Amino acid sequence: MVPRGVLIALWVAAVAALVGVTAMWIASRNDAGIAAGEPLGGSFALVDDLGEPVTEEILRGKPTAIFFGFTHCPDVCPTTLAEMAGWSEALGERANDMNFIMMTVDPERDTPEQLHDYIGAFEADIRGISGEPDDVRAVLDDFHVYYRKVPMEEGDYTMDHTASVFLLDETGRLAGTISFQEDTETALAKLNRLLDG
Repeated sequence: MVPRGVLIALWVAAVAALVGVTAMWIASRNDAGIAAGEPLGGSFALVDDLGEPVTEEILRGKPTAIFFGFTHCPDVCPTTLAEMAGWSEALGERANDMNFIMMTVDPERDTPEQLHDYIGAFEADIRGISGEPDDVRAVLDDFHVYYRKVPMEEGDYTMDHTASVFLLDETGRLAGTISFQEDTETALAKLNRLLDG
């Protein structure tokens, strides 16, 4: 018969190993709940804020910072777009080697024209993406983006949604995220690492 002390020691070791594996798994994830290096976006046919067709190729060829929001957003979206504009300015010429994108989570209201007017207020090279609602939602689901319509008074609604900016490498694979209102220096360090490959 195995002594009780040995059994306890084995049980403690097993729990410690399980905790260690769990911690490593959590560390490999980001606040979007996706493993780094996971391919995202799938194949899609949407339109940009100028009404031009765009496909998944928009996420290829150079790194991308992509945010998922909507034009009727009262706080998170304008704050994030202002931050993106600031990052672009701080990167200087390096910003030309990167895509900055806002994809709507509210395609019923966010027409290309609506997106163009909204993004234009931030005076930065940020591209808006919208399209047919079902097509947009398919891409959002492929990105594992959280979005939910929240009814308001008098038949209006708002949207709950993921607030992080996703960072993709030049192949469209997830390289990390920038959290809502993350420290500017930290965000810029992440962008520079992304640009450095």
